[in-house]
Amino acid sequence: MGDNVKRLAILGSTGSIGRQVLEVVRSFPDRFQVVALAAGKNTSLLAQQAQEFGPKLIFAQNPDDHMVGRARYLPVEEMASHPDVDFVVIATSGKAGLMPTLCAIHSGKTIALANKETLVMAGGVVIAEAHRYGVTLLPIDSELSAIWQCLQGEERGQVARIILTASGGPFRDYSREELARVTPEEALRHPTWRMGGKVTIDAATLMNKGLEVIESHWLFDIPFDHIEAVLHRESIVHSLVEFADGSVKAMLSPPDMRLPIQYALSYPERWQNLDLTRLDLAQVHRLNFEPIDIDRFPCFELAVEAGRKGGTYPAVLCAADEVAVELFMQQRLGFLEIAELVESVLSQHQGIIEPSLEDILAADAWAREVAKSSTSRAVE
Repeated sequence: MGDNVKRLAILGSTGSIGRQVLEVVRSFPDRFQVVALAAGKNTSLLAQQAQEFGPKLIFAQNPDDHMVGRARYLPVEEMASHPDVDFVVIATSGKAGLMPTLCAIHSGKTIALANKETLVMAGGVVIAEAHRYGVTLLPIDSELSAIWQCLQGEERGQVARIILTASGGPFRDYSREELARVTPEEALRHPTWRMGGKVTIDAATLMNKGLEVIESHWLFDIPFDHIEAVLHRESIVHSLVEFADGSVKAMLSPPDMRLPIQYALSYPERWQNLDLTRLDLAQVHRLNFEPIDIDRFPCFELAVEAGRKGGTYPAVLCAADEVAVELFMQQRLGFLEIAELVESVLSQHQGIIEPSLEDILAADAWAREVAKSSTSRAVE
């Protein structure tokens, strides 16, 4: 392996993002060495990935001896900080991404971040630690990657506004009455993107767009008053940045997560990948933009308000949302009740404005308990 080969740890390798990361790796076999793979319960796919890529390190929640093979079994926190790894991809969902990200930061790794909750829960702590250790956080989300690309070569002080785009998910034209009746199966049929279950439900409620507002605030150091979001059905314009002189940059491409993944992995270079579809505007015909309807999608506003309050509120938001989405997937909670449960938990929280990591984790645990107990009482 040459000196320019990136030695990867991919946390969440069997999820949607993790699988697409490995697709990019396959396109550039001479540029990457897969050192570590970590997954949750999908041990059969992890075993296939391990056989193909031959990692030295492996993790699963319930590993089989035959799956590990010659690889060394290692917890994800140790994997993220291992000396044989120089580039860590955080492709997990939920709270699971936070501690490995901090371990990678403390070990000086470059980090490609696809996990929203890491910056939403603990943005202040994570960014401060990244600055302290001189670590670069590279966004993989298509919208955050678009902002990042638009900001290349620009002075941050000249940014007037960030405009995130949202496809609107499968229910963008539904009335509240129709939303009250949707099923988990319907919510998992996203019209544009192929994603994991939690992220797909968050896309349907537009919670994910609120989380991206908070992420953008921390990652790009932009005040909340200068961050907006609009619906964009075609998912061609992935986000926009307006500058002080009124000019606007937009990043456009067909909706393919491999493009922002590849940009993060190849940065600061751009590599030609013939597997990626090129944009044909003549075939697109038109691009539509419209405001987000807060009455039908209150999760977006709940997230933005939690971000504005700051402190431990975003951690409570994430925890309550994880519980609510899980209950919805189990058909124990209606689609509109996701927002109701999250709002109820947030309203009961006594926030800490400048929290430590311990405060954030305690707020997370508290919110999960309150959300679960509130639902149990409602069912009884």
